[in-house]
Amino acid sequence: HAAHLQHVVDHVQEGLQGSGAGVDEAQAEEIEVDGAGDMALGELFGGPRIDQTKAGTADFFLQLPRGCEELCPGVFCVRHDELRSVCNVLTYNTTSVASQTMRSRWTGIVFAAVFFLCSSFTYQLALPGRSLSFPQDHRSHPDLKTEWWYYTGHLETEGGKSYGYQVTFFRFGLRDRQREEKERPPRFGIPHRGERAEPLFTDLYMAHFALSDKQGRKFLFRERSNRGLGGKAGAAAHRYLVWNEDWKVRGNGGGHVIEIKDRDVALRLSLAPLKPPVLHGDRGLSQKDEGKGRASYYYSLTRLKTDGELEIAGTRDRVRGLSWMDHEFGSNQLGEDQVGWDWFSIQLDNKSEIMLYLMRRRDGSADPHSSGTLVRENGATRRLAPSDFRIEILERWKSPKSGGDYPMRWKVTILSEGIELEIAPFFSEQELDTRKSTKVTYWEGAVRISGNYGKKAVVGLGYVEMTGYVGRLKV
Repeated sequence: HAAHLQHVVDHVQEGLQGSGAGVDEAQAEEIEVDGAGDMALGELFGGPRIDQTKAGTADFFLQLPRGCEELCPGVFCVRHDELRSVCNVLTYNTTSVASQTMRSRWTGIVFAAVFFLCSSFTYQLALPGRSLSFPQDHRSHPDLKTEWWYYTGHLETEGGKSYGYQVTFFRFGLRDRQREEKERPPRFGIPHRGERAEPLFTDLYMAHFALSDKQGRKFLFRERSNRGLGGKAGAAAHRYLVWNEDWKVRGNGGGHVIEIKDRDVALRLSLAPLKPPVLHGDRGLSQKDEGKGRASYYYSLTRLKTDGELEIAGTRDRVRGLSWMDHEFGSNQLGEDQVGWDWFSIQLDNKSEIMLYLMRRRDGSADPHSSGTLVRENGATRRLAPSDFRIEILERWKSPKSGGDYPMRWKVTILSEGIELEIAPFFSEQELDTRKSTKVTYWEGAVRISGNYGKKAVVGLGYVEMTGYVGRLKV
């Protein structure tokens, strides 16, 4: 799902190429989006830097320790002390050498040392052999680059109003490419001798919240983006807690608690799993394309009993319903020929669930790595290959805001199970424009389901996500 995050990489890269010193403390406090803490991703790494074209030979050697740091983004997460030691020793020696030849020789050694140290950190790939266990794997996985926790569900008030909701938290790792900044600025561009430079931040955190008023056909969307600076956002590895300012999801015994508050809207939900976690793909390894690591670890809680409160414009209602949770983490997924995906979560009244996703190629065809999972009433699962199911598009809708041309009604068939379902949105205008966070426009909406399972009629509720219809995704 939000694997929209490669778009964040692009903006971070622009910032890295345009700055050398990172974000200062003044900028760190200017994170505002709708009063919720945010800043443009292109400004994340803004800050002063040395103009190397105007620096003389003496200045070059005086500034060498800092230059070593800037040449090696990410190294300070694992090898900072060694790099500073190399730079300081070489700086002392080179400033005492009069010969230009000697200076060139020392410079070569410096760059060789930097290259060696820079190569010491990479994110792990999603590969076979990793066993998922719970509740441990609900937590953050900082050894992998991208991660998201995704909740959708259908809620009903005591007065009979019905809503769909989406809450998603994203973590995007930067340790393999970031530049470091000190907690206090250096004197005249020269690092303080002996001081330790810690990473200013190692991850970006984004969050999306959407609410679909089914009867009123109204769609509300809010978003947040933070760098985790000063504890404003984060994801714990020692317990299940993910937050972005006062938005958070946390573990609570065997269940989960979601808390969202944004201006005149607040949502607090308690979720209790009614089935064990469902491991998608090959025991939780979901292959998205050919090649080593073109995959993610992916599991779902497909039926969560949900109770809580929803407040809108001062009116508070008790709500109850069913939710679905996805958790996905990896480092490299989509291939060059893949532009996006269509993802379906289906909860039927016979207590079975279905997850399907179609990976789409540039020519519009379905990629053979598309997949699905059927979850039976007792929690047993069946992995679905592309040949096991068929998704037909019955209607389309063109967004008046983005111009995206989306499918908007579907027929799903799993012939071997006697499943034939029709899926339709409660209303079409459920498109998210996330320019203030993940910078992707996608459709994510509440849908209703009817049809047959075996020889029995079934109805249900679900969610559909469609990406790559307004520009190709890079994940």
